[in-house]
Formats: sequence, C-alpha cells, structure tokens
Amino acid sequence: MSEELKVARRAGVVGAATLLSRVLGLIREQVMAAFFGAGFATDAFNVAFRLPNLLRDLFAEGAMSSAFVPTFTAVLARGGADEAWAFGRQLMSTLLAVLAVITAAGYLLTPWLVTVFAPGFSAIAGKHELTVYLTRIMLPFLPCVALAAAAMGMLNARGSFAVPALAPTLFNLGMIVAGVGLIPVMRTLGQPPITAMAIGVLLGGLGQFVVQLPSLAAMGFRFRLEIPRAHPGVRRVGMLMLPAAVGLAGTQINLFVSTIIASGLEQGSVSWLWYAFRLMQLPIGVFGVALATVSLPALSKAAVDEDLPALKSTLSATLRLVFLLTAPAALWLGVMAVPVIALLYQHGRFVAFDTQRTAAALVMYCVGLPAFAALTVLTRTFYALGDTRTPVRASFVSVALNLGLNLLFIGPLRGLGLGHTGLALATSATSIANFLQLAYHLRRRVGPLEGRRMANTLWRVSAAAAVASVASVLALRALAGRLPGGIRGDAIEVALGLALALGVGYVAMRVLRVEELATVEALIGSLRRRIKG
Repeated sequence: MSEELKVARRAGVVGAATLLSRVLGLIREQVMAAFFGAGFATDAFNVAFRLPNLLRDLFAEGAMSSAFVPTFTAVLARGGADEAWAFGRQLMSTLLAVLAVITAAGYLLTPWLVTVFAPGFSAIAGKHELTVYLTRIMLPFLPCVALAAAAMGMLNARGSFAVPALAPTLFNLGMIVAGVGLIPVMRTLGQPPITAMAIGVLLGGLGQFVVQLPSLAAMGFRFRLEIPRAHPGVRRVGMLMLPAAVGLAGTQINLFVSTIIASGLEQGSVSWLWYAFRLMQLPIGVFGVALATVSLPALSKAAVDEDLPALKSTLSATLRLVFLLTAPAALWLGVMAVPVIALLYQHGRFVAFDTQRTAAALVMYCVGLPAFAALTVLTRTFYALGDTRTPVRASFVSVALNLGLNLLFIGPLRGLGLGHTGLALATSATSIANFLQLAYHLRRRVGPLEGRRMANTLWRVSAAAAVASVASVLALRALAGRLPGGIRGDAIEVALGLALALGVGYVAMRVLRVEELATVEALIGSLRRRIKG
C-alpha cells in the first residue's frame, strides 16, 4: 500500500468524524447567530472564549499533544504498554495540578486580561464587565480539555483515531443543548442569556474527556489521579511543551492582535472576523488537522527509528494531500462566501449587513487557507524530530509580521478601506510566510522534501479548482432571479454551486493529471467495496 493511501485511509476516518464535529460546530454558530446576532453579546463571548482557548492551545491540545505523542511513542517502544500507561496517568495528574493553579490565577487576572485583549470594550457600557464574567465561567474548560487532549494522544499513538476525532462533537453538543435549553433559565434567573453558551463550553469540555475513557480502558489503561512525581516522561513533555507552546501559539497570538485592533473598529467587527474564521476552520479541520493527526504517530516512529526516508515520504504524502483538498476548498469558499454565510447564519438577529461583512472577511481568510492547514503538518514534523527551537523562531517572526501588516492596513493603507478585512488578509499573508520559512528550515534539517513534486501538485490542483469555481459562478449567475428567495434559495444556490465545483473540478484534475487524485479514487473505491461487502 502506498504511503499516500495509508495516510488517506486514516485521514478519511478522522476527517469524517471531524466533519461531523464541524457540522455541529456550524449549528452551534447558527444558534449563536440566531439568538445573539453579531454585536454586544457575541463580541463579549468571542473575546471571553479566546482567553481560555489560547491557554488550551498553549497547554493542552496544541503544544501538549505535539510534545506528548512523540514521547509516549518512545516510551511505548522502549518500555512496553504498562510503562506507557503509567506515564499517561502521571501526565494527566500533573496537568490537572498545574492547570488548576493557572485557572485560579486566571480568575484573579481576568479584568486585566480583558482590558489587554479588548481595550475598545471599555468604551461601551457593560461590555467589559460581561466579557470578564463570561471568561471566569469558562476558565475551568482548560483542565477539562487538557485531560481530553492527553487521552486523545494516547489513543492516537496506539493507532486509534475515530473516537478521539469524535470527542469534539461532545463540545459542540454541549453548547447547542445549553444554548437551546438554558437561555430561558438564564433569563428567569436574571443572568445574561449568553451565559448559557459559556456553561455549554464547560459541559462540552468535560464530555470530550469522558467519552474517550471506555476506548482507553479497552486497551488496558485505568484512569486514576495520582500524586505528581518527577516522571522522566513528564519532564520530557514539559521540556518540549514550553518552546512548543510558543511555536504553536503564533496563530492564536495573531488572532488576539487582530481582536485587540478589531475591538476599536466598527461594532460587530470582532464577531464578523470570528464567524469567518470559524467557517474557514471547517476545511482545515476536516482535511488539514485530520491529515496532521494521523501522520504524527508515523512521523514520530520514523524519528525514533532515525528513518529519515520514511519521515520525508510520510511528510510529502501528507502535504500533497493537504494541497489537493484545501486549495479547491479555499477557492470555492471565496467565490461562494455570500450565499454560504447567508445560508448558515442569516437568521434571527444576524442580518444581510452582517452577511456581507462576514463574507468579505472570509474571502481574505481563504487566501491563506492551504497554508494554515499545511502549517500544522510542518510544525508537528519538527516536534517529532525533537526540534522545538525552529518553530519558536518562526512564530516570533510571524507575530511580528502580522502586527506590522495589521498596523499597515489600518494606518498608512487605511485609504484602501479594508477595515476589518485587512486584519483577515494580514493573518493569511502571515500564514503563507510562516509556511515558507518552516519549509525552508525543514529542508535544511532533513534534506530535499520533494518540493518540486509538491509545487506541481499545488499548481495543478489550483488551476483545476479555479476552473471549477468560475464554472460555478457563471452557472449561478445564469440562474439569477430564477431561484426562490430566503433560506430555500440560499440552500439551492449553495448545493448547485458545490455540485458543479465537485464535478467540474474532478474532470479538470483528471485532464491536468493530478497524481494524488488516484489516491482519493482508490480510497473511495475501497470504501464502496466495504459497504457492498
């Protein structure tokens, strides 16, 4: 079996589970948009959630996973399952103790943190106070999701991907159920209705962890809290996590910079950027994160075995599949931004004006979508190699570049009228620059990376996707005025656009001889045989 097909098969499982989670995430965002629109309450919630979300990326799902999976793989290979499980319990116990302290400190520092990250909120009566209140409610989400990330890392290292990929659905379900069920309760209790969504974050974080325990138990792991000790594996993870946290935090820090600036722009800017970024995360999660997740154990094993050819083969296969799947998604989302956002969000208090503003931001985010997805793969490759310094240096460069571009677009170039969309464009430009510098440093570290082969895939796929996107737009323009209005018309427009893009794009890729298309075809054929058999 080719390396591409191995990666694609595993990524198919993770991608399907992630797609379910992302769909539920969109429903969650629809609940938010319908009940709260894009303004006072959603601005406050989005900033409040970004604070624990940043800590999650620093200490849990991002840095911890990248440091934990290679270490767990090494312990498992050298000491066996019992030693690996003991290491897992110690890591969980240590994480819980450390993050409990951080959560308590965060509670005390919340007013100051909100002032730093959203200084413009203080100019609007009650907005700063609501953000502080929501942040404090959601801070315990951090230890919950850290335990979930540790469980996910152990399952992935043992070759189990489906259940960890499904776990985030519990987070989205928690927010949906709370959003629908607790809003009236909050009103009865005299609390801000948006409080229901914050409670949903906590319920969802806890569910992410609990749902993975049966799968771990079936493999022989027994969860119990222990007194943290100086376990060598935990020390190794800690040593890798600190620089890894800095390296992986670049995107979140860049988003915070954008949030700080957007908080001083037109009211709703924070929410328009948030909705657009969340929608852009759909293909990144389904394709990019799925491929990065399934490739990390293989990359870690190749690094432990000092098998550079295997590592480069896995990396090349993964990145080419990332480009195959995300470049078409970026172009299609860019040209279909308005009908897609209208279909998903333009209900209740989310009006046509919000759709236009959010769509403009989405177009700018789509410029960097493939680079966003590929960055996850490259960063985890460095951590599989035990190199944490390079991503840290790259992160510092990206943060500086993002800040400079943000200030440029709202300062000297403000005459362009980009407004909040300039912040989205700066984020995309930064992701592309970060991808290029990481690829350069990785090539210096391990040698040639089949760069020409990857570039060949990217341009062929992009050309095919451009043809498909243009065909979709022209066909829909020909139908203008013939489609029904409202949500029904939006649904028909999006469905037709997607069908045309998939059909024309497939034919165009065949004509342009995109070699990775054969991998996808083989995967689909295998799935069909399994269903029939």
